[in-house]
Amino acid sequence: MAKAGEKSSSSWKKSLKRKATAEEIQEAAGAGDGATESGVQPPKAAAFPPGFSISEIKNKQRRHLMFTRWKQQQRKEKLAAKKKLKKEREALGDKAPPKPVPKTIDNQRVYDETTVDPNDEEVAYDESTDEFASYFNKQTSPKILITTSDRPHGRTVRLCEQLSTVIPNSHVYYRRGLALKKIIPQCIAREFTDLIVINEDRKTPNGLILSHLPNGPTAHFKMSSVRLRKEIKRRGKDPTEHIPEIILNNFTTRLGHSIGRMFASLFPHNPQFIGRQVATFHNQRDYIFFRFHRYIFRSEKKVGIQELGPRFTIKLRSLQKGTFDSKYGEYEWVHKPREMDTSRRKFHL
Repeated sequence: MAKAGEKSSSSWKKSLKRKATAEEIQEAAGAGDGATESGVQPPKAAAFPPGFSISEIKNKQRRHLMFTRWKQQQRKEKLAAKKKLKKEREALGDKAPPKPVPKTIDNQRVYDETTVDPNDEEVAYDESTDEFASYFNKQTSPKILITTSDRPHGRTVRLCEQLSTVIPNSHVYYRRGLALKKIIPQCIAREFTDLIVINEDRKTPNGLILSHLPNGPTAHFKMSSVRLRKEIKRRGKDPTEHIPEIILNNFTTRLGHSIGRMFASLFPHNPQFIGRQVATFHNQRDYIFFRFHRYIFRSEKKVGIQELGPRFTIKLRSLQKGTFDSKYGEYEWVHKPREMDTSRRKFHL
């Protein structure tokens, strides 16, 4: 009987503790709402003392409540500071100081010695004598072969077919087990200017090889975030056969300049503006985002865009001199994560 009595008394003490905890939480919640039921205004919650840590509160409900109140307090202070700053700027008018530029990884980028100056004579000379000069001078029209890895699955095949509708004068051929070293001479014999190979892993496209013919260079990219046309929400109608415009963003270094010119040489340099189609290669933090849009003139002042698809993201892994040769090829640049990715603010393109 004594043991039973001891158990009942211990359970009674635990229930009292639970009730006390629940009452404390209700009182704290009432203090945040304003007046109590009796109409008496509760005292304001004291500010958190210095060195106070909410994680030290052992009761989970109490800890969550205190954290919520702390977040609300932070939000109110931030909003009050914004309103105060806005009033000061309105009072000063034209004499107000310029708004501070927010700090981002992009605008705090580590300076690269190979950054290209568009007015540099050496850069202009290199552009006029490199492998892509004849494409920019409209002396050579591009002809592209698009193929896949061995035994591709449906998603990779559909991506190749959709890419062929984006890039003019491009042709899709199945690999049929041929090695790339055997495909390249056949492409040169048939006057193809570029070879695009889409690799896959687990039925998903994960790599892209772009080889410029007949003398290179060859770039190898990692591919991710692939979205086909059916997977894009609010997409426009299928693209027409008009030659699109090309936009290249943020290719600022010598390496990035070479990669940008490789992409630009895939398209003829006489866009048909009546088609209102744009292919964009946007470089941000060494990730190249590809998008294909159609712009629409809604009125004389308003312009809208429709994404046509496909879309994907690629990242450069290596740049090789000459055509594809994995054994004896000479590499101009290879991505080495342990040596090159030591700083988040250092980019190579």
